[in-house]
Amino acid sequence: MDPAPLVATAQADGITTLTLDSPQNRNALSAGLVAQLRAGLAAAAADPAVRAVVLTHTGNTFCAGADLKSPCDPADFLALLTELAEHPRPVVGRVTGHVRAGGLGLLGACDIAAAGPGSSYAFTETHLGVVPAVISAPLLPRLDPRAAARYLLTAEAFDAAEAARIGLLTLHAEDVDAALAPVLDGLRKAGPLALAETKRLLTAPVREALARDGADLAALSARVFASPEAREGITARFERRDPSWASWAS
Repeated sequence: MDPAPLVATAQADGITTLTLDSPQNRNALSAGLVAQLRAGLAAAAADPAVRAVVLTHTGNTFCAGADLKSPCDPADFLALLTELAEHPRPVVGRVTGHVRAGGLGLLGACDIAAAGPGSSYAFTETHLGVVPAVISAPLLPRLDPRAAARYLLTAEAFDAAEAARIGLLTLHAEDVDAALAPVLDGLRKAGPLALAETKRLLTAPVREALARDGADLAALSARVFASPEAREGITARFERRDPSWASWAS
């Protein structure tokens, strides 16, 4: 039996839209979702009619990060981020909801990212006793360094305007689709070879970081995720309480 569809695919006017469609767990990065997203990206890369890929979502959350009940292997997530960065077509993130943890890594690996006013963002890893390791490779080359230090350490939430200011988003607007219309029109008019080679120029820092540090970051992620601190943090999240190290927190 085929696995349940977690990523929907649509094509129109040279654009392939991949929609994260697992709202029951807020589009968390399960092994199945990651595998299906990688398959969708591969199909788009092989189609000469495709000029760009739009990555979007159903529900009120773009991606909640790792599926804490059934997480994907960090090496598979690293492969997904690498395939986004190395994809021969520009990948455009379209967000109308919340983005947490590993979901921010997906946005970091996109070439262009746009969001609506109701979106929010947080690197929640440290509050769970885990590390934003793998996602640091695509994100740190893009983010303002001082902002990255603040938000990766504190897990504070921030809005779309702040996400654009620090380099996570390309643009934000009341109507994200209206804002993306000229972007997608511009991509449709570009030559496919020119798009691919221009993307390679632009993504060099991200691709280099993934190739140089990715394996070590995946190992770090797996090691800390298996630690007693992470078990306590994740258990506390499911039990809706503060973890033991933060029992005095407000």
